[in-house]
Amino acid sequence: AAKRFFKKAIKRNGRPELVNIDKSGSNKAALNSINKEDSDAPKVEPIVIRQCKYLNNIIEQDHRNIKRITRPMLGFKNFHSAQKTLAGIEIMKMIKKGQMFGGDGLSPAGQFYSLAA
Repeated sequence: AAKRFFKKAIKRNGRPELVNIDKSGSNKAALNSINKEDSDAPKVEPIVIRQCKYLNNIIEQDHRNIKRITRPMLGFKNFHSAQKTLAGIEIMKMIKKGQMFGGDGLSPAGQFYSLAA
């Protein structure tokens, strides 16, 4: 699955020079496999793999708030409740960052109230 994800990302966005990943073994194995496949092709530089647990990993930084909120919970009983809770957390974060569509000129409270209307 990781290899398929990387191949799709490379196809859409081009080949990266460097990939920053966490300590998961599947991502490293997938990238090593892609490097091995492409080593026969001329003028193709191998993808440099930089593994560090949280080295400015934007995805991890972005989900830190969600982890902080959901960690004290005892988990979710079903997918629907997890989906609704996480959607609410994401909406509140978007309002806080000013990323909500149609929130021009409204205060954060006004943007929140506009969701209910």
